This record gives sequence, C-alpha cells and structure tokens, in this order.
Amino acid sequence: MKDLVIIGSGPAAFGAAIYAAREEIDTTVYEKSVIGGLLVTIDHVDNYPGFPDGVEGSELVKNMQLQAERFGAEVEYGEVSRIKPNGSGAYIVTVDGEDVTARAVLIASGWTYNAMGVPGEKEYKNRGVHYCATCDGPFYKDKKILVVGGGNSAAQEAVFLTRFASQVEILARSSFKASAVLQKKVKEHGISVHEGVGVAEVLGDGNHVTGLKVIDEKGEREISAEGIFVFVGIHPSSEFAAESGLELDEQGYIKTGSSYQTSLPGVFVAGDIRSGSTKQIITAAGEGAAAAKAIGKYLAE
Repeated sequence: MKDLVIIGSGPAAFGAAIYAAREEIDTTVYEKSVIGGLLVTIDHVDNYPGFPDGVEGSELVKNMQLQAERFGAEVEYGEVSRIKPNGSGAYIVTVDGEDVTARAVLIASGWTYNAMGVPGEKEYKNRGVHYCATCDGPFYKDKKILVVGGGNSAAQEAVFLTRFASQVEILARSSFKASAVLQKKVKEHGISVHEGVGVAEVLGDGNHVTGLKVIDEKGEREISAEGIFVFVGIHPSSEFAAESGLELDEQGYIKTGSSYQTSLPGVFVAGDIRSGSTKQIITAAGEGAAAAKAIGKYLAE
C-alpha cells in the first residue's frame, strides 16, 4: 500500500513529488518512457524563474528529480493502463500489467505530439521520421531536413536543427502561424518556409527515408530529404483515464474541480493533462505543488 502514486515525470509530477515527499507522504512516480517527458526535448527554457540566462530542459527536470528523491520520493519506469477503486477507499493502479495499491493518485501524464497519419510514416519511424529534434537532430549532421508543421513547435525545432543540418525547410499545411519572435528567428537562420503544402506520403528505400510526396497548388510532387521531423499538433496522454471512468473534456483532457480532484475521490490531476491548463512549465510545477497540498489534506481526512 502506497500513500501516493504519481503518473508521469514532468514538472507537474516532480512539483507534486517534492511537496508530498517532504511531508513524509510515501510517494512513487511512474514514467512509461523518458524521465522528464517532453521537457527533456526542449533545448532551451528561457522563462523559468531563477535562471537569468535560461536553462536546458533536461537539466531543469533532472534537478527536479534529484530534489524529489532527496525528500524520499521513488522514481520508477512503468506504464499505467488502468486505475480502479479497490472497494476500501483506495485505488488499484495497473503498472506494466501488475497491480499497485495506492491511497491517492495524481495524474500528471501531460501530452504527446500527433503523427501525420500518412502512408510510410509508421514504417519509417526512427528511420528518418522523428518527433524530437533534441533527441534525434544530432544524427543529421550536414544533411537535409524537412520540418512538417506551421506552429511555434515547428519553428522552434527547425531553428534548433540548423545546428546540425546543412539545409532545413518548413512545410506548413496552411499558413505559417508561429509567433513573430520565432518567425524572425526562422528567417535569421535561413530556413525556407513553404505554405499550403500537405504531406501525402513518406518515401523511403526500404531502410531509410528518402523524402516526402506532397500536394500543393501546383499538384503532387516529391521533395527529397534525409530526415523528417513532425510537429503537427498534440494530444493528451489520457487513454488509460478514459477506461478508468474519469470525466474528460471534448479534447480528451481530464476535468477537475478547484482542488485538482477529478470525478473520482482521491484521484487528482495537475499540469498539461488537466482541462484548462496553460501548458507552461512554471504553472505545471505550481499545479503539482498545489495538488500535493490537496492530496495531503485528503489523506489526513
């Protein structure tokens, strides 16, 4: 029996773990893939208080983890597939097929990037198709890269990829909607932006990507490239939550009350997975801390 199980390992999760473990609440954090989640993919965080020159996302989340562990929180790998009441006021959390019992649960699973959903994408995933510039950009030194997407993420990642690639181009399905600051950076780094371009297929030679088949006002054509980086929107990591009977909004984010508690007593939500969140690192960490205080009160009662 654990006091608290936290699902996810981003700033909301560690914000909660720090506050909970410091109050001697037995806390375990479960992460299904990479500790730190999407925060580790951010090259430079410029707006987190306390770092006047900015900080790498991986460094920031590593320090959060070390701080949580210093207070006694445990961090383990494991994918949660279901949460269900055990009939005695606690919850059974299924982690990698095995059941863990917890008096309270905090969901801080965040979101993940969307796929394009075109032929060839699955076949060439990690063989030329990628969703994380920080993770995979260094493999494309002096090579041509196509970035698919028209928002802030696409612009930011394209700028980062110029550190390695000899040529970076952005393909936006409609218009290029990145902020003025990022559009300026894109231009300064010599990145070509093509608007009104839809991706029809990922092309490859059986082993690795060779380019994209696209459709624009000129018709169908092929663009050669050695790497494709996809940033076409996001979706909440809430598949297990729907099966657990939690109330979701129309986009799949989890609804909560004012104290971050969900429709299930003892199950709380914080960070980007919460319906109405601002999707900022600082607010996610703050929500995690506030949720931990509410959890402490719940456990005491």
